[in-house]
Amino acid sequence: MGRITIILLAAIMLSCNSDDGNKIIQENFGVAPDGSPVFLYTMKNSNGMTVKLTNYGATLVSIVTPDKDGNFADIIAGFDSLSGYVNDNSFIGVTVGRYANRIGKGKFKIDDREYQLTINDGNNHLHGGVKGFHKLVWDSEIVTDDTSSYVVMKLHSPDGYEGYPGNVDVKVKFSLNDNNDLLIEYAGTTDKPTILNLTNHAYYNLSGNFENTILDHILTINADNFTPIDSELIPTGEIAPVENTPMDFRKPTAVGAHINEDYIQLKYGKGYDHNWALNEYDGNVRKAVTLSDPKSGRVLEIFTDQPGMQFYSGNFLNATITGKGGIKYNYRTALCLEPQFFPDSPNKDNFASPLLKPGDIYRQKTVYHFGIMK
Repeated sequence: MGRITIILLAAIMLSCNSDDGNKIIQENFGVAPDGSPVFLYTMKNSNGMTVKLTNYGATLVSIVTPDKDGNFADIIAGFDSLSGYVNDNSFIGVTVGRYANRIGKGKFKIDDREYQLTINDGNNHLHGGVKGFHKLVWDSEIVTDDTSSYVVMKLHSPDGYEGYPGNVDVKVKFSLNDNNDLLIEYAGTTDKPTILNLTNHAYYNLSGNFENTILDHILTINADNFTPIDSELIPTGEIAPVENTPMDFRKPTAVGAHINEDYIQLKYGKGYDHNWALNEYDGNVRKAVTLSDPKSGRVLEIFTDQPGMQFYSGNFLNATITGKGGIKYNYRTALCLEPQFFPDSPNKDNFASPLLKPGDIYRQKTVYHFGIMK
């Protein structure tokens, strides 16, 4: 039997269909540097929307959606092969942890004991460190229950990894329904008091053409306040009103409308690279963000139970990253929207606490709805 035939049979054997017609296929995606096998999962719903993900970094590889004319295109940045993700340092599409975003000087205290994390962003710790969750191979499987199929990925992080205390076990569930909702659910436990803050770090361009900038995208953030940063992008601890500032996205506003204004926060971030304090935080899922592209008509709505939303406008993209189809991701050709706890929360008493204790379960639920402008 030929190699191609074997691969096709394996793909057929590893595909699952849910009752609503959605299908998930598992394929080989390569071998990680540590020798672990890596898989690519393809989820497709009855509308033709397709989501691909890999268990290397629990990463979103592609999201293909239609525009207003019914033309399908991939709207997130990524790579054609595993090597791109192995060599990437920009967290493209990955699940970041143990702690999404920055921790000042990489230090925090629990019960008066100070912990020192890996420093990988100037003087600070960013997105879990040099080899955070984004550089690890997760255990993964397709699960089918009475109503649907989904992909579950699991990871064990040992005590002391990248400086974090406690053995931590995390799980991420990815599912796609016929309403064009991509649901990502996170869970985590520990055997020692620690901090945990997970998110997905997809880079979006709703035009489907990454030669276009995202400056004409229209953004709405359900937040009356944001957390100002210092020159190292660490929150000062203040929770400041967005009113009468370029940070006000309470009404639909073009990303580029105020991005170059003479405003110290934009100078620090070289554009937007800030956390917004989402309204109505009570642990329940509510609408946080609407992003749209007037030309293609595509819309992304994000619903989350998290207190914050980091909006990054692709200020450090500089055409040094070659992605799918040989495209070079250039300045502000993609943006990130990351539901999470506030940056540096372990060091700010007035921020919601990311502390996780033995017996507690960390949970996060975020829904990404992909639609068309009305």
